[in-house]
Amino acid sequence: MRKPRAAVGSGHRKQAASQEGRQKHAKNNSQAKPSACDAGLARQPEEVVLQASVSSYHLFRDVAEVTAFRGSLLSWYDQEKRDLPWRRRAEDEMDLDRRAYAVWVSEVMLQQTQVATVINYYTGWMQKWPTLQDLASASLEEVNQLWAGLGYYSRGRRLQEGARKVVEELGGHMPRTAETLQQLLPGVGRYTAGAIASIAFGQATGVVDGNVARVLCRVRAIGADPSSTLVSQQLWGLAQQLVDPARPGDFNQAAMELGATVCTPQRPLCSQCPVESLCRARQRVEQEQLLASGSLSGSPDVEECGLWEFPSVTWEPSEQLQRKALLQELQRWAGPLPATHLRHLGEVVHTFSHIKLTYQVYGLALEGQTPVTTVPPGARWLTQEEFHTAAVSTAMKKVFRVYQGQQPGTCMGSKRSQVSSPCSRKKPRMGQQVLDNFFRSHISTDAHSLNSAAQ
Repeated sequence: MRKPRAAVGSGHRKQAASQEGRQKHAKNNSQAKPSACDAGLARQPEEVVLQASVSSYHLFRDVAEVTAFRGSLLSWYDQEKRDLPWRRRAEDEMDLDRRAYAVWVSEVMLQQTQVATVINYYTGWMQKWPTLQDLASASLEEVNQLWAGLGYYSRGRRLQEGARKVVEELGGHMPRTAETLQQLLPGVGRYTAGAIASIAFGQATGVVDGNVARVLCRVRAIGADPSSTLVSQQLWGLAQQLVDPARPGDFNQAAMELGATVCTPQRPLCSQCPVESLCRARQRVEQEQLLASGSLSGSPDVEECGLWEFPSVTWEPSEQLQRKALLQELQRWAGPLPATHLRHLGEVVHTFSHIKLTYQVYGLALEGQTPVTTVPPGARWLTQEEFHTAAVSTAMKKVFRVYQGQQPGTCMGSKRSQVSSPCSRKKPRMGQQVLDNFFRSHISTDAHSLNSAAQ
């Protein structure tokens, strides 16, 4: 795979309504010699050394940049934050235990529930049980009755269990740190513990919920799956690095507020974002818009920035020109290649949020030929296994499935993923985009692909 260019997106464009966005972290590997195989894939007998790393492109390295991020976000929050009852209680309550209890109730209610729905439930709850002691003395039936309609009833039960534990075992005092909150209170996880500790007690600890994860992924152009262990660890590290030590509670709420109201899952309001100038995903969008302004309309998806892709060229009007352009592009990245082994594998149609692209997929087997020992800057060899954990888009995964499904004498296609094989495809239309697969060998897998990080 190689570094994406603006020309890659110059295929046929149509309005569409879906959004793509979850990819996984990429790994690197060393070189090995291939040998021929019946399936047209390359195998290798030599050991391969794998190496995982996180690019500095996805991190905050500059102290000044961190300071600017904090200042811009907090200034925006002071002006634009929503007036919510739990925020008022946290600001006005002087008793730390009552303040922590108020935050705790709100965070539990907000799990899997929209803010507008929670407001009335929260107000009624705090009127009925304004303190931990009040909740501890309530019956489970009363709790369930007030909770009716919020769903996930175990949340209310755990709240009451926690209140009883604080009253009966902790002397009525809430634990003061995120670590002890998570350790001592039932149903309190890492996020809830961090929220209570930062908002109620001023502990400088970062938090990551769905809104914060989306903000951080876009600000640092992280295209990998935020639910994966590696990416989750990185996001928590970023949150801890960014949290303002002077106003940790406000900072965490500001990050959540930004994700909920501006940096939304679809159609983010980038022009209203206080940290737009620091957002690398937005910078990539603007760069692509500028490069493509002469030939393309619309704008690329925020979620599709920073990703890796196979070597590709734009569609050519004839099969001969198509193959020639494709080989030239491959040779630019991988050195001399056998033209006679270039084989058409199938077609992939993929719809982004605003465009529809058609990819013509080609494969090239290296039969007894060793690829270049050093890949050019911005390119990497990946094994077949590594590809499935790499930061690639859904479209590239569809392309790879075409390669996996093509064996001699077979004809495989997936209507569900809009993938068709050569024996069922129609003649390429004008505006289609040509994209190839290029593989090399690995000791425990069948193929390698040349990959690059778009940084």
